[in-house]
Amino acid sequence: MRRNSKAALQADFVSYKLRTAARISGLLWKSEDRMGEADMRLALMLLFAAALTSGAEARPRDDAMVGAFRCAVVADSRQWLDCYYGAAQPVRAQLGLPPAMAAQTRLAMSPPGGGAIQGEAIRDQVMTEAARCISANGDRQWLDCYYGAARPMRVQLGLAVSAQAPAPLPVAATRKPAGPPPMPRGRGMFAGFFTDMAPVVKNMAVTSYEFEGDGGFTITLADGQVWKQADEDPIYHRAHWREPASTLHVTVAPGAMNSFNLRVAGEEQLYKVHRIR
Repeated sequence: MRRNSKAALQADFVSYKLRTAARISGLLWKSEDRMGEADMRLALMLLFAAALTSGAEARPRDDAMVGAFRCAVVADSRQWLDCYYGAAQPVRAQLGLPPAMAAQTRLAMSPPGGGAIQGEAIRDQVMTEAARCISANGDRQWLDCYYGAARPMRVQLGLAVSAQAPAPLPVAATRKPAGPPPMPRGRGMFAGFFTDMAPVVKNMAVTSYEFEGDGGFTITLADGQVWKQADEDPIYHRAHWREPASTLHVTVAPGAMNSFNLRVAGEEQLYKVHRIR
């Protein structure tokens, strides 16, 4: 279906101008007869500014790119990177994300000039990749691409490559894990004597276990339950597990005298236990 709305036409026009400016900027950077660095940056800024203001309303991502090119006058590489991040603020605002750091946005609004430019080759690489982000369909995709383009400079500065990743978009609240189920109740004095009782834990994974001085164990299950071997049971039934906890699965069922029996999958032995959490 042909898009004919005013907004769509304006967006298409701006994208076309940006692509054109990006191609011209690439040629300028690669030219054998290179102009002075200050003139080069000014030319790039003018190219993008012209692309964004020629007869169509600029989008937030377009404003961000103009701001990023304006950072070219910043000499220090770390300060330049902060300026680059601050330039993304129009898109962050459009997406409803938390604002960029105040120091970064101040740099982007009024980048300080003067001094020898550091890391020019890396800056060129970052800006070339950022210019390619114009093909992203949505602003969030563009922002991810824009931040990703800064990776070479972060590596150059010895910074973590994920530290400046944009904050995620708001998502619907998810239910927090409920935690361990309620403590089980005993089934009576003669439970299990005449009938098999339904287990309160069935073949559940173990996350950890530990042995105490008397040989008894405390075992933690995947849902947060913690079971402890009854005080005198280690005298008669001592566990000798050595394998990683993650390889064990247990079942716990009610026993007689309001007790509970724990069995490890693959073993015949029953251990008298009580739940402590």
